[in-house]
Amino acid sequence: MKMKISKRAQNVPPSATIAVTVRAQQLKSQGVDVIGFGAGAPDFDTPEYIKYAAIEALKAGKTKYTPAAGIVELRAAIAEKLEKENGLKYSPDQIIVNIGGKHSVYEAMQAVIDPGDEVILPAPYWVTYPEAVKLAGGIAKVIRTKTAGSYKITPKLLKEAITAKTIMLVLNSPNNPGGFTYTPEELKGIANVLEGTSVCVLSDEIYEKLIYGNTQFVSFASLSEDACKRTLTLNGFSKAFSMTGWRLGYTAGPLEVIKAMGRLQSHMTQNPVSFGQYAAIAALGEPADETIERMRVEFERRGKYMAQRLNRIEGVVCAEPTGAFYCFPDVSAHYGRTINSVKINGSMDFAKALLEQANVAVVPGLPFGCDENVRLSFATSLEQITKGLDRLEKWLSK
Repeated sequence: MKMKISKRAQNVPPSATIAVTVRAQQLKSQGVDVIGFGAGAPDFDTPEYIKYAAIEALKAGKTKYTPAAGIVELRAAIAEKLEKENGLKYSPDQIIVNIGGKHSVYEAMQAVIDPGDEVILPAPYWVTYPEAVKLAGGIAKVIRTKTAGSYKITPKLLKEAITAKTIMLVLNSPNNPGGFTYTPEELKGIANVLEGTSVCVLSDEIYEKLIYGNTQFVSFASLSEDACKRTLTLNGFSKAFSMTGWRLGYTAGPLEVIKAMGRLQSHMTQNPVSFGQYAAIAALGEPADETIERMRVEFERRGKYMAQRLNRIEGVVCAEPTGAFYCFPDVSAHYGRTINSVKINGSMDFAKALLEQANVAVVPGLPFGCDENVRLSFATSLEQITKGLDRLEKWLSK
């Protein structure tokens, strides 16, 4: 007998970023020298003081179930962080610790979206957003942004997109895959449009610590009392603290939504890993600023270099990133070409041919809603970046 697969599962494609990483790893296992620009994870190790806290928690027997929403000590530490750094005043009851940022997105949407509800997704968007909307029964309403506007949604575009069915706007700043960041003024313009509507905002701020140049980060919920009441603020420990494998994200927002997420989580996963929560408390402690700054400075150096190099390649246009650790160049000038007998008709063809022919892994822009682009992560050494961009330039010159 062949077991039945649900339509829900059939309709969800694999993550494009993970698919690229898997193929690159396959080639590496065969002895191929692959330069990987696909990773959405810092290449720095988790700081020692965080590991030490987890080890101490293990030794102390912190290995049992905890409250589904996370231990109150961690939620209190997150509340303190949000008030001190983001100007957001939440009680621990208004915070839930999730099993990574991806789980935060999924669970928040499950708690808010009903079948048929519309969710506004400005493109480019993270690949998981439309799939999480789909799994909640919602309809992803993709808004095409413009290169000239740094791929950001404007108040005008937002106002035109809102209908009677609109339930949510997803904002991601700093942005994955775009590498751009909304200014405080741009966010205020969006907040003004939403006043008087019933549209909530899912503000994904996972890259808040990784900003460059004169960029100023502002949490959307801090803009006004109205913005705070309609916003779910998502964040986590993966990017800022290089804790991707620890799977610790969190959501802060109106009490009734957080309680609903807690009820869902109690049946989905129960609590985040117990001893990992004590490591997260340590992550928010004293050495954090120094640890994050060292990583941020190195990412800024790499991002500037990568953007400059990409812009020197004929037919490639790339804005210098202001946040996260991605460049998102437009390579569509090369579409229609045939390279080594392969016709390049879009970002999927581009990424596949580049990996197979030049052993450079990038992520196609199509799953991010922008087929003209590809995403390159600079979460790798400057030596690898130079080597990979040399290969890219040589491949495109054929």
